[in-house]
Amino acid sequence: MVIVRNTFQLKFGHAKEVKALIAEGKEMMKQHGQSDPRYLLDVTGKFYTLEMEMKFENLAAFEKNSTETMSSKEFGAWYGKFMAHIESGHREIFSIVE
Repeated sequence: MVIVRNTFQLKFGHAKEVKALIAEGKEMMKQHGQSDPRYLLDVTGKFYTLEMEMKFENLAAFEKNSTETMSSKEFGAWYGKFMAHIESGHREIFSIVE
């Protein structure tokens, strides 16, 4: 099992708009077969940080899901709205130790 963690640095003051988009995006991602993504907003540390975590069986499952999701018109429209609120971001992938 792997955890994929996308970390986004939101534009200052854009958390409210992003929260609204999260609800929309979460449902859409579930329709594309992603495990229930978990979203975390900062409480301390660097302000306006958003973490999105997803769990996959392996890297191949992540790649397959990402390709299918990102190629959909629905995701493209949503992602454009989402990215308008983002300063920067990065991805980390972790193997779960059982």
